Amino acid sequence: MSLNYLEKRRCRRRQAGMTTLGLVILLVFVGLFAFAGIRLTPVYLNYLKVASVVEGVSKEFDGTGASRASIRSSISRRFSIESVSEIEAKDVTVSAVDGGYEVAAIYSHKAPFIANVNFLVDFDKRTLVRR
Repeated sequence: MSLNYLEKRRCRRRQAGMTTLGLVILLVFVGLFAFAGIRLTPVYLNYLKVASVVEGVSKEFDGTGASRASIRSSISRRFSIESVSEIEAKDVTVSAVDGGYEVAAIYSHKAPFIANVNFLVDFDKRTLVRR
């Protein structure tokens, strides 16, 4: 074996692996994404409640000839049962369209992240209640 071969082999051993600084940078990067996920999870869970209320109203009144007042009453009752936050029942629009009513929950949710950095998430859930 030549000296050059042994020298190259030793250099490869020293260069194998990740440095401490590289590991710290990787952990910070992964940690930021994990923290963002933790902060956004409640926002999306609340949206799933709103979406289930809107879909539930659609299933309850589809084809029954319901009135706007009965749809609004059902939305209010369901929001109370589901403990929906960030949006109130009065913020859900029930507008007359051809053949029924359109129920639309359109809102934005601002979630704090780090210091003065925030996430702003816009939601738009619509469904049609046929008469």
